[in-house]
Amino acid sequence: MASRIGTLQPFAARPLRAGAALSGAAALLLTGCSAAEADGTDGEARVLLENCGIEVAVDGPPERVYAAYQPAIEVAHALGISDRLVQTAFLDSEVLPEYTDAQAAADYVPSLPSRDGLLATEPDFVLSGFNGVFAEDNPNSFGTRGRLAELGIQSWILSPLCPSEDGLADEAIDPATVRVATIYDDLHDLGTLFEVTDRAEEVIAELEARVAAVEERVADAPRPTVAIISPQDDGGFRVAGGIDFGTQIIEHAGGENAFADLTELRNNNIDIEEIIKRDPDVILTSACCDASLTDADAEPDVAKLMENPALAGVTAVAEGNVHPFLFANRSAGVRAAHSIEQVAALLHPELFTEQ
Repeated sequence: MASRIGTLQPFAARPLRAGAALSGAAALLLTGCSAAEADGTDGEARVLLENCGIEVAVDGPPERVYAAYQPAIEVAHALGISDRLVQTAFLDSEVLPEYTDAQAAADYVPSLPSRDGLLATEPDFVLSGFNGVFAEDNPNSFGTRGRLAELGIQSWILSPLCPSEDGLADEAIDPATVRVATIYDDLHDLGTLFEVTDRAEEVIAELEARVAAVEERVADAPRPTVAIISPQDDGGFRVAGGIDFGTQIIEHAGGENAFADLTELRNNNIDIEEIIKRDPDVILTSACCDASLTDADAEPDVAKLMENPALAGVTAVAEGNVHPFLFANRSAGVRAAHSIEQVAALLHPELFTEQ
C-alpha cells in the first residue's frame, strides 16, 4: 500500500497533541494490511503511519479533529467520529443523505479559516480532502504539514491527491495514488488512528461491494468517451484531466475520460476547438461550490453547453448526453461508490433501468 512506511522508524522527537508529547518508548509502525500496537513505558499505545510521505503519529485517538473540504467531512461522518469534529469547512455540495444529521450538528464555516483561525479551534488533527490547504504557495494555507506537526497537530490528506512532497499541491500529484483503492487504504489507516477499525472495515466492505457490483454490470458494455467540463464565466472551458479522481469515477463506471492524457493538472483550461476535436460521447458538468448545492443547480451549465452553437456537432450535445454533475462527485472519498453508480447509470442506462 503506497501510503504506508516501509521500514520501522523509532518515534520520539515530534510532539503530538498539545501537552501530550511522547516519552522515549519506541513507537509502533503499521505496515501492509496488518495492524498491531505496542505499549510504551508510560502505558500508552502509539501508532505511526505514513500518509503522502509524511509520518503521522498519535499516542491515542485524536479527539479534536478539523475536517477541511467535502471528502474529509464525509469520511469523518462515515467513520463515526462526528463528535470529535471541532469544526468543518468548505462543502462543495450537500453532504450525502446518510450524513445530513451528523453535519447539521457539526460546526460549519463555508470558507476555510486562516491559519490563526484554524489554530483557534485547538485541533489535534487536520483531515483534509485536498492538498492545497497545506501548500506553501497557497495564501490560504494552514501551513505545511511539517509546520503543523511542530505545533503538535497531526494531519492527513486523502491519498488520491498525494503530492510528491510536503508543501506542494496538485502540480505534484503522484498519478499512482489516484486510485479508488487508495481510499480504502485511507479508511483502514484512519480507522486505526481513530480507533474505529470495525467501523472503517464496514465502510470499506460496503464501498467495495457497491463498486464491484457496478463493474460487473458494465464489464461487457461499450465504453463511451466522457468529458467532465466546467464552462467558465469568461466563456472558456475547464476539463478534468487524467490525474483528477473523476477519471477513476468514469473508468469504474464503464467509460473513458476523453482528456485522460492531460496529466500535469487535475483541472485544465482548454479552448472550444479541443472539445470539438475530442468529440466526447458524454459530457458531465462540474458544479461547485455551496453546502446546499444539488444536481439541479448544475442545470445552467448543461444549458450553456447544449445551447452553444459551436458545440452543436459534438456527439454528446447532438445526442442529448450532457448531464448535470457535481464537483463533489468527482472528489476522492466515501462518495466514490455513489458517484460511480450515478455515472454508470448515465453512461449505460440500458443496464440500470431497474434502479
